[in-house]
Amino acid sequence: MPISYRNSETAPPIMAGSPPPQEWRVPRDAWDRAPWNRWTFQHVSEILPTARIRHALTPSQLPEAAGRLDDVPFETPEGRSTTFGEMLDDTYTDAMLVWKDGHILHESYHNGMDARSVHLLQSVSKSIVATAAATLIEEGRLDPAAPITEVLPELEATAWKGATLQQVLDMTTGVRFDESYEQVDGDAGKLDVAAGWKLPPEGIDASGWPKSTWEQILSLTVAEAQHGERFAYRSIETDVLGHAMERVTGLKLAEVVSGRLWQPLGCVEDANIVLDPAGYGTASGGISASLRDMARFGLALLNDGLVEGRRVIPKAWIDDTRHGAHGLFNDSGRMTLPNGSYRNQFWIEDSRLGRFMGRGVFGQLLYVMPDKGLVAVKLSTWPEFVSVNRLRRTLAALHAVAEL
Repeated sequence: MPISYRNSETAPPIMAGSPPPQEWRVPRDAWDRAPWNRWTFQHVSEILPTARIRHALTPSQLPEAAGRLDDVPFETPEGRSTTFGEMLDDTYTDAMLVWKDGHILHESYHNGMDARSVHLLQSVSKSIVATAAATLIEEGRLDPAAPITEVLPELEATAWKGATLQQVLDMTTGVRFDESYEQVDGDAGKLDVAAGWKLPPEGIDASGWPKSTWEQILSLTVAEAQHGERFAYRSIETDVLGHAMERVTGLKLAEVVSGRLWQPLGCVEDANIVLDPAGYGTASGGISASLRDMARFGLALLNDGLVEGRRVIPKAWIDDTRHGAHGLFNDSGRMTLPNGSYRNQFWIEDSRLGRFMGRGVFGQLLYVMPDKGLVAVKLSTWPEFVSVNRLRRTLAALHAVAEL
């Protein structure tokens, strides 16, 4: 069994055949790990229960790609000369699109993906969900300055007591939650089981574990810091936001995202979102979407929230995300974004330039560079959850393209 395989290498026959041989069937307890993720991230709805995020009846227009950037040279952060095309192979790319100054400079599909395929976005889902919430904020149905317990009073008995919605959005609450992905019996491992992503790990008594995402939220009663004192990346914060959105609208999260963002953007394909055992859509990382529809989202962010002259995303939200009250960050974040911060469920590369991004494990990226008129979307299946080197190499390639 290979650890994984690049696009330039021969792909193993994962899920090939009728039926597939046992050794090439995706294991339920490792479906998101390499090499299986190279197949599963395009087939999530065949593995897990999902809800549709319905597309628009009238699509917004995107031009065809003007070419490809494979031969564009750049220097890696390690000082090695390489090309955009080599970067695509080295970073296990499934699809890539780059827009600059009104043109699609690059659009390519790999590893069996095509323009109609949807791909798991992992934590780029956070940025989508939060942007859908921006319309609720604009209408006054959610107040970033108000305690989250005004919407979810049950959280009075948890470590979120006293935290504001803005602190949830910025991941600056003091709630203790360990985001260690490899620890199967840690908080993140329990969330995988509660969200229905994974079965309880073998050899561990999980009988007392939460049976849904909401149950896990209610179980987190320990604060490790004062609210607003520090930034710590914790996926469960986005699920608190998702439950707040469902509570104030009376709708399921897939319906909220569809009606408030996906359809107004003019998206062509249905997206989908993974459902937990209680029917809640996993806000923290469960959305799958197509490459070009993600480009539509990025272009709306680039254009101050306008799509073909229609207001889709509140401009105040985008301005606040790009230039708002940044400042709290940590050493882990500065490894890839030395001048960075986190705001409104987006990573801020540098608030002086207003560049921001959605990022997800295994190499998912939505990157908006307003100062260069550039939007990039990259869907990937890295062999590892997190790779500083692969991310830095991707950003170096896009910085080179921005200067063309």
